[in-house]
Amino acid sequence: MESLIYLIPIALVLGLVALFAFLWSLKSGQFDDMEGAANRILFDDDIPAPPKPAPNTKTENLDEKSQAPGPKE
Repeated sequence: MESLIYLIPIALVLGLVALFAFLWSLKSGQFDDMEGAANRILFDDDIPAPPKPAPNTKTENLDEKSQAPGPKE
């Protein structure tokens, strides 16, 4: 029973610290944008996309010739 003399005030102090931390987070805007961080993870814009290669006319002509001929009519 003697330990309750120490444990109850410690529990009250910890509860007040937690309440103070929660109220501070509300005032500082920690809960303003709940979905922004989740969306920022999905859309990573930090790395630019690699440039597209310039079209090569030689490979375009080869692709047309390499296609299988269709049925003769």
